Amino acid sequence: MTVAPAPVWVLADPRAGTAAQALGVAERLGFAFRQLDLAWGPLARLPLPWPSLAGLAPAARAGFAPSWPRLAISAGRRSGPVARWLGRRGVRTVHCMRTWPEEGIDLLVIGRHDHPREQANILPILGAAHRVSPERLAAARMEWAALQALPSPRVALLVGGPVRGEGMAPAAASRLGDRVAGFAGSVLATASRRTGAAATEALGAALSAVPHRLHRWGGQGPNPLLGFMAWADALVVTGDSVSMLSEALITAAPIFVAAQGDEGRRHRALHESLYAAGQARPLAEAPAPFDRRPLDETGRVAAAILARGWLG
Repeated sequence: MTVAPAPVWVLADPRAGTAAQALGVAERLGFAFRQLDLAWGPLARLPLPWPSLAGLAPAARAGFAPSWPRLAISAGRRSGPVARWLGRRGVRTVHCMRTWPEEGIDLLVIGRHDHPREQANILPILGAAHRVSPERLAAARMEWAALQALPSPRVALLVGGPVRGEGMAPAAASRLGDRVAGFAGSVLATASRRTGAAATEALGAALSAVPHRLHRWGGQGPNPLLGFMAWADALVVTGDSVSMLSEALITAAPIFVAAQGDEGRRHRALHESLYAAGQARPLAEAPAPFDRRPLDETGRVAAAILARGWLG
């Protein structure tokens, strides 16, 4: 039996956060998709301005052969030339994040914090696309229903680390834990790879004053991140992670940004875009509650693609 080719290809960058943007959009379309795991060669470091597979390692390049899909979804600077190469073969292209040049892509999905231009092929969104859907959040709420027994207000604390490195300073993690424990009934905390073991233990010690759950990166058992988000009465997210801040928007809870002061211009612009939209406030304003509506930007991107009729 002949199997019809997938109508959608996802060009998955090796960086998990970047790949999640393209995968999140594909998952919301409701069509079968093929994931092409990209691997980069030396030329990927160059800003290739023309449609090309030259940046790909030979093994990854071998996966690009007919039959071509109707739509390709990519993310990240390095996959831009690959997307434009597919566009030259009649494939409709959707690219998340900035790429240069912007021509040759059918739809560019760019965060407002990157100051996108107003033009027909650009769709500005708040934050970044991701893989957390309302359905996944609802399923996590059921899976982690035992968390409702913890005292309210339950504060989900999502901790990252240095933007370009690993290992948050343990003193900074301790201060953050003390600050959140000071207004929480209980804390649902999760660390990431960039947090580091020493900072994670310092965070745990600071949270010992209140009932809490602490998920250590790489620990045993299922990751409770979505359960923590689903049961949180408020969320505190460190300012270094575009992904975590964007995912938090899918909830209905107040979001407070714990900026560490070393995030850089682009991350500060993200924080300001969230504040301006009424979707978050600085941690200094916690725990004062405020109303906000859940924001499903990835769903909006998928709806915009479907409305264009590219998938029939």
